[in-house]
Amino acid sequence: MDDSLYFTEQHHHVREMVRDFSRTHIAPVAAELDRTSTFPWENIKAMGELGLLGVPWGEELGGAGMDQLSYYITIHEMAKVDASHALTISAHTNLGTSPIVEFGTEEQKRRYVPLLASGQVLGGFGLTEPGAGSDAGSTATTAVDRGDHYVINGSKIFITHAGVGEVFVATARTEPGNGNKGITSFIVTKDTVDLDKCGKLGKPGYGFINFLKTLDAGRIGIAALSLGIAEGAYEQALHYAGVRKQFGRPIASFQAVSFQLADMALEIEAGTHLLYHAAWLKQNGKPFKKEAAMAKLFCSELAMRTTTQAVQIFGGYGYTTEYPVERMMRDAKVCEIGEGTSEIQRIVIGRQILGELVD
Repeated sequence: MDDSLYFTEQHHHVREMVRDFSRTHIAPVAAELDRTSTFPWENIKAMGELGLLGVPWGEELGGAGMDQLSYYITIHEMAKVDASHALTISAHTNLGTSPIVEFGTEEQKRRYVPLLASGQVLGGFGLTEPGAGSDAGSTATTAVDRGDHYVINGSKIFITHAGVGEVFVATARTEPGNGNKGITSFIVTKDTVDLDKCGKLGKPGYGFINFLKTLDAGRIGIAALSLGIAEGAYEQALHYAGVRKQFGRPIASFQAVSFQLADMALEIEAGTHLLYHAAWLKQNGKPFKKEAAMAKLFCSELAMRTTTQAVQIFGGYGYTTEYPVERMMRDAKVCEIGEGTSEIQRIVIGRQILGELVD
C-alpha cells in the first residue's frame, strides 16, 4: 500500500517507535509470557511511559495528544510481534477509557482519564453476561437508584482486564423488562483505587446505545489487531520459505508454497485498505459503522486463514513452540469472536446495505 494515502510523516514516526519497542522489549519475552500465562507488568509500565496507553487522548487529559490513525497504527504494528500486548492497548483504550471520554461528565473525565491515559491503572469493560453475549439487550444485571448512589447486582463474564484492571465501564438495567431500553452505563472501580467505587456514566437508559458506539469504534481496533497478526505470520512464513530447503531447493520455489504466499500478500493488502479507510472515516467525523464491521470481519477471518497457512508452510515445526506461528494461530481465533462475532458483523453489514428490508 502507498502509505501516503493515509499516513503523514508523524504517523511514520509513530510506526517506527512502536516497531522498535515491539522488537526490542516484546519479541524476546513473548513466548515465555505465553507459556507461563504471565501478565507483562514491566512492559505495561514502559508502554505507559511512552504514551502508548493514551495515544488518542488529549494532553490535557494525560494522553499523548495524537490522533485515531496513530492509535490504530500502534495496535497494528505491535500485533505483528505479539497479539496480547496489542490487545491490552486496544481493550484499555477503546473499551476501558473511550466511554468515559465520550459520555462522561467533565468531573469524571478529570478524575479517571489521566490515570488511564498515563497507564497508572488499566481499564476494562463489563458487558457480557452468562445469558447475554451477542444478545446484549438481554442484560439482567440491575442497578437501583438509592438517591446518592446506585446498588448494582448481577453477574458479568469475559470482563476485559478483570484480573489486572482497576477502572471498569459496566452496563446494568435501570428499568425493568427486556430489550435495549432501560440499560445504563456505570463506572465501577476496585477497592485498590482511591476513587468513588461507582458512578453513573452518561444518560440513564442510554447504555445500550452508548456501548454500540463503543463497539463500532472498537471493531476498527480489532481489525488492526487482526491485520497485525496476519502480517506477522506472513513475514515469518515468507522468511522461513526462503531458507527452508527440501529436495535441494528453498520451499518458496515450489508453486504450492509460492501461491499460498501470494494469497497472503494479496489479502493483507486488501485488509490494509479496509482498515485504514474505516479509520480515516472515523477520524474525519464521517459515518463508519458499515466500514468498521467490514474491516473487522475481513481482517479477523484473514488472520485465521493466514496463520493457518503459515503453520502449514512451516510443516511440523509450525506446530511446535520453537516458532511463533502456532501462538499467532491461537491468538487469531479470538478476533473472530471478540467485539462482535463474524455472524454479528454480517448482520451489521446486511442492515447497513439493506436498511428496512432486514429485520
